[in-house]
Amino acid sequence: MSKTTQRISTLFAAMALAGVASYSLAAEPIKIALAGPVTGPVAQYGDMQSMGALMAIEQINKAGGVNGSMLEAVTYDDACDPKQAVAVANKIVNDGIQFVVGHLCSGSSQPAADIYDEEGIMMITAASTAPELTEKGHTLIFRTIGLDTMQGPTAGNYVVEQLKPKRAAILHDKQQYGEGIATSVKKALDDAKIPVVLFEGVTAGDKDFSALIAKLKKEDVDFVYFGGYHPEMGMLLRQSAENKFSARFMGPEGVGNSDISAIAGDASEGMLVTLPKAFDEDPKNAHLVAAFKAKKQDPRGAFVFPAYAAVQVMADAMTISKSQDPEKVAQALRSNSFDTPTGVLEFDDKGDLKNFSFVVYEWHADGSKTALTE
Repeated sequence: MSKTTQRISTLFAAMALAGVASYSLAAEPIKIALAGPVTGPVAQYGDMQSMGALMAIEQINKAGGVNGSMLEAVTYDDACDPKQAVAVANKIVNDGIQFVVGHLCSGSSQPAADIYDEEGIMMITAASTAPELTEKGHTLIFRTIGLDTMQGPTAGNYVVEQLKPKRAAILHDKQQYGEGIATSVKKALDDAKIPVVLFEGVTAGDKDFSALIAKLKKEDVDFVYFGGYHPEMGMLLRQSAENKFSARFMGPEGVGNSDISAIAGDASEGMLVTLPKAFDEDPKNAHLVAAFKAKKQDPRGAFVFPAYAAVQVMADAMTISKSQDPEKVAQALRSNSFDTPTGVLEFDDKGDLKNFSFVVYEWHADGSKTALTE
């Protein structure tokens, strides 16, 4: 029995002894923790996660809730910092919440996941793509997005088959997510015998890349892949343009944020990025897009619909299992398929999706994008 289950059992026993015969579990809300960056340099991605999850909670509650109970969101800020994520995870344990949507950054999700699995808490991330997250044998950890082992080859194959660079550079932010995806792309280029003349890390938060750009120019690089997030990529693009360095740039979903256009301006035009499919463009999601727009929200963010799907499959599995026991809900997740706004989702034994596709997009300075692959 987990510590959380022990606390809940003790609470029920105390209430029974106090003669609270009218207490009804079904009347209590089912709390779902939304854990991710509310503050910090990538808070925009946390906004996407919250937007999608809160819309799913609203839609499910309008339809009658789950097993007679309403869903209730409780937001926690980890700032995409691993240490803060551990503190958040422990707070969620102490608050007695058994279901988590999040965390967002892979470096935060992994230490938090260790705590949740030990304490009998279910976590579904809509954004963490590092394969290591689900390789520890945890039984309560899931994700509604693909892995870097899917995204990296999608990017690498496009570079090899379409761009065919002569001299490539691969950069990363020295963090698990950024370096992991950069390494995956490098493998694809190495396998195709495309020279990677520079594989180097930068420090997250750096704002001056002039020395690095000078090195890229000296190496006559015509293609740059950056594994990381939009603040650094935006500065790289802007300063490259200012220094008349005109290589083609590409990055993962971590750079696919409209704020990159605010940072880089016209220099963001033509950037390549891998993202989940544009679920907001799927006709079957028109009613949800209308619901987002009625709230003056933009549903185009990469993690909006995967976060919606995370809440939906969690709720559907509770309904199927007729339970709020995370172990039983997890069993239902692995044993069924779920029709969601991101497609029909099925989970493997690790908690990963059996199928997920990333798409290569060309980014435009106005924040729009054009799909280059299906």
